[in-house]
Amino acid sequence: MLRTAYFPISNKVLVATFADDTAILASHEDPSTASENLQNELKETEDWLTKWRIQASENKSVHVTFGTRIENCPPVTLYNEELPEVDDVKYLVGQSHFEKKATHSRKLQENLVMVLQCLASRKNDRGSNPQNRVKQHLELVENLKLRVFENKVLRKIFGAKRDEVTGEWRKLHNTELHTLYSSPDIIRNIKSRRLRWAGHVARMGESTNAYRMLVGRSEGKRLLGRPRRRWEDNIKMDLRELGYDDRDWINLAQNREQWRAYMRAAMNLRVP
Repeated sequence: MLRTAYFPISNKVLVATFADDTAILASHEDPSTASENLQNELKETEDWLTKWRIQASENKSVHVTFGTRIENCPPVTLYNEELPEVDDVKYLVGQSHFEKKATHSRKLQENLVMVLQCLASRKNDRGSNPQNRVKQHLELVENLKLRVFENKVLRKIFGAKRDEVTGEWRKLHNTELHTLYSSPDIIRNIKSRRLRWAGHVARMGESTNAYRMLVGRSEGKRLLGRPRRRWEDNIKMDLRELGYDDRDWINLAQNREQWRAYMRAAMNLRVP
C-alpha cells in the first residue's frame, strides 16, 4: 500500500488524487507563469513516480485551459511527451467535468467548486479527520461564493477599464479590483466581526439568552444527515486558522486585549 500523503505538493499548485486519477491545477493571471508552475509540478511528479516505480500513462494525460480569457496556456510535457490540449476533461469517474469554454463567471465558479470537491477527498495530512475535511471543504465553497459576489459588486462600482493595447473597454481583473479596493475583503471582515460578536456574548455570562443560544445544544432527536454547522463551530475554525487550537475559547474571550489581538489578526488573515 502506498500513501498519497507523500505525493509532491507545491504551494503554487493544487493537487487532487482519487484512486488512480490525479488532477493538478495551476492558477495565475499570466498564462506562461501558470504553465511554468504546472511544468515544475509535473517534473516533481515524474521523479516521485520513478522513485516508487509507478507507471504513468502520458497517452491518457491531457492538458486543459479554463478561465475568463480566451488565450491558452503554453503546452506542458510529461516524460518529454507534450500533453495534448483538449476542450474538456472528466475527473472522479465523470463526476467532475472541466470545460475549456468556461468564459462565463457562473460557469467558472462551478468549475472552481468542482476543484474544491476534488480537494475535499484528499488526505493531505497524516491522520486527518474526515469531518474536519468536510468542514474545510464547505468553508472553502462558501468563501468562493462570497469572493465571487464581492468581485461582482466591485466591478459594478468601479466600472470598466479601457485596454491599453486594443483600446477596447473590458472588465477589471481580480488583481486590479484588489488594488483599487484597499480595504480588507468581505471574508476577513466576516471572520473579524464574528469573533467580535462571539467575545461580547461570551462575556455576558451563562444567565443570558444570547449565551445559551450560542453554546447550548438542543435536546431531542435531530434529522438524518450531516449536522448543520453552528456558530460556535465557525468561531472554533476561525481561531484554528489563527493558530489557537484550544477548544476552551470562552475563557480566552474573557481577556479583552488578547481577544482583540485575535480580531485584528483575523482582519489581516490571508484567505485562499
